[in-house]
Amino acid sequence: MRVLHAVTLHSLTGAFGGPVRVALNLSHGLLQRGHEPRLIALADGFDGPPPADVEGVPARLYPARRLLPLGFSGITSPALLRQADRLVRGADVVHVHLARDLVTLPLALAALRAGVPLVLQTHGMVDPSDRILAKALDALAVRRLLRGADGVLHLTAHERRGLDAVLGVPLDNAVRLVNGVPAQPARPTPPYPPDAPPRILYAARLQARKRPCDFVAAVPEILRTHPEAQFVIAGPDEGELPAVQRLVDELGVRDRVVCTGALTSAEVLDELRRAHVYVLPSVDEPFPMSVLESLSVGTPAVVTVSNGLAADVRAAGAGRVVDDAAGLAPAVLELLEPAAGEAAGEAARKLAVDAFSMDAVVDTLIGVYDRAQARAAARAHG
Repeated sequence: MRVLHAVTLHSLTGAFGGPVRVALNLSHGLLQRGHEPRLIALADGFDGPPPADVEGVPARLYPARRLLPLGFSGITSPALLRQADRLVRGADVVHVHLARDLVTLPLALAALRAGVPLVLQTHGMVDPSDRILAKALDALAVRRLLRGADGVLHLTAHERRGLDAVLGVPLDNAVRLVNGVPAQPARPTPPYPPDAPPRILYAARLQARKRPCDFVAAVPEILRTHPEAQFVIAGPDEGELPAVQRLVDELGVRDRVVCTGALTSAEVLDELRRAHVYVLPSVDEPFPMSVLESLSVGTPAVVTVSNGLAADVRAAGAGRVVDDAAGLAPAVLELLEPAAGEAAGEAARKLAVDAFSMDAVVDTLIGVYDRAQARAAARAHG
């Protein structure tokens, strides 16, 4: 099966975050089953022409051009737009990681026009909005795509309700698909020498919704119990780095906090294996890949109650779930207790294997593709 995965942007810094990681993980799973995935996206940050593959997945990457000052929504490629119809016609299934932008919307519309089986996955990026541009795009394209797609994948009940609200009626083609995580080598046992200073990690975009400043604000309380602790903030800046650096200086913890900037996927996994605790303070986070990756290597995670993985983390004992920023430091301190940290790490690893393995996710996905092809064939015949 030839599957075209369309996502907005691939960059060396991982600026677009989870949707690219999900597309690549799914593509790797499909490759292992003998299918033929291909990635289509804009490219940014490469010296010379973009590569012809990403992590072994064949890719067609187009240099990004900014047409409008609207973040990711304002970038596109005239060449990609011109070739959209041809690109989708070469696929058995078009799987679009849909956002309100000038990449995934045109490719999804091209698939709809061509009658190619179309599967949408929105990663929480298409939800009810009062913004004028969002309302215009919903009227022009998004509702048409939600109605016409052969499958719409959602992560959580909250995301499903949001998609229903955007469409105006309940979706009749919705399927829940959790994010999966490839099997990873676990941290060593024990994961660090007994005298190693605690290492606490934040690995996500430095964006307001991710709350990196909440991570920094928890540092002094943790240092009162563990004055030798180290704190690592890893991820590309999306506007919050100056505030993070100011707060680090105001709290006088410059010698304890390191901002690494963007890391590659392999480097993030290395950092996760080195960390005693992973902390993601973000709110309303649908289903964060960074937490799944933390679980996969056996590093316990601290998340907020509105995180889409909070219920799983709490039920499995794979970390701690907090109501708000005030709970971050106490939760980290609990997990720095050797017995609690070891138990949570083992539970984290088990949760990743039992609930979020790529094998189970790809099984579900192939079923979605088969039904999409059957639905498209029935539509074509009548």
